[in-house]
Amino acid sequence: MPVVALFTVAIDQVSKYVVVSNLELYASWAPIPAIASWFDFSYVTNTGSAFGLFQNGGMFFVIISIIVSLVILFYHKYLPDGAWLVRLSLGLQLGGALGNLVDRLRLGHVIDFIHFSFWPVFNLADSAIVCGVALLAFLLLREDWLERKAAQQKRGDGAGECASSSG
Repeated sequence: MPVVALFTVAIDQVSKYVVVSNLELYASWAPIPAIASWFDFSYVTNTGSAFGLFQNGGMFFVIISIIVSLVILFYHKYLPDGAWLVRLSLGLQLGGALGNLVDRLRLGHVIDFIHFSFWPVFNLADSAIVCGVALLAFLLLREDWLERKAAQQKRGDGAGECASSSG
């Protein structure tokens, strides 16, 4: 998990550096002109949370990021050795939270630049958080489904034995 988190922070910060170095604030660049109306890179800043909600919540989001990071680190210690997908999920979430935390502490805002015309502008840290949460949700739902399936099979096997011995 630490390697995933560190890699996520590194790639997030490098990507933001490239954007800041090559675009003016509020400027856009379409690397593929044919899809420019659908996708481009747009350099904006965000003092709020995801999708620009709760603007100027700076210190609140710093505190939330620190709490979330500490919870992930605490939870990580109690994972079984074979839970590598859960570790990957938590590493993505931790790296994303830390990537945006670095921006908030260093700049007072988060740098966003990935822009699909139908979605608010976001960054790689946001993507890592969303992918990590989605993976964790999938794993939890899968585990629940497998447990219910096993319970049904256990009830079904027991009922089948009783039915066959009485007939």
